[in-house]
Amino acid sequence: MQFEKTTFQFLKDLQENNNRDWFAEHKSTYEKAKKNAKEVFTAIHHKLQNHDEIEKSKMMRIYRDVRFSNDKTPYKAHFANSYSRLGKELRGGYFLRIRPGESFLAGGFWEPSKDDLFRIRKEIEQDASEIRSILKDKNYKKHFGGTFESFSELKTAPRGFDKEHPDVDLLRKKGFIATKNFTDEEVLSEDFVDQVNESYKVLRPFFNLFSDILTTNLNGEKLV
Repeated sequence: MQFEKTTFQFLKDLQENNNRDWFAEHKSTYEKAKKNAKEVFTAIHHKLQNHDEIEKSKMMRIYRDVRFSNDKTPYKAHFANSYSRLGKELRGGYFLRIRPGESFLAGGFWEPSKDDLFRIRKEIEQDASEIRSILKDKNYKKHFGGTFESFSELKTAPRGFDKEHPDVDLLRKKGFIATKNFTDEEVLSEDFVDQVNESYKVLRPFFNLFSDILTTNLNGEKLV
């Protein structure tokens, strides 16, 4: 299973013609592209189930909510899917977006709850060595560059934490996300599903560690 060139072409055309009239005229093309994308996302889901436990796979709607956005284009010129891990003990989630010239996958913790973020920060404050070892792992560096992305960061340490802490760069983050970009050629390749799956496998030590942190107290005692 792979992304078809016609699916990619539809997204390219939508980028240039992001209006309701054009979309209505090409609704049948959209339906075929959507079907192809859903099949690929489902194939990735099946691969994930071989090495992780996935509770939910969700393909994002192409229709944009423009009520509170300066961008009034009615459609997202991409296909995207999220995969949620199973249960309270298996934290973290996977994400994949397909957009010509801007395709990427991600995994991790996008917007942790206030309590979860505080717990992660307390772990970092106490001992960030295990987190640092994940970032230094050769496979993690190969796939994700040896860093965590964050949707936003504080300018300094959060309230109650030392501004001079040696791991203040981690303390400042509001999320902990691993990301990997793909070229259009990679997305259209026959082994793209396998490429995505291999990258997702590399996230397991990251997910395992953070799941352990979020389900224990600072003494290592289980909370769930």
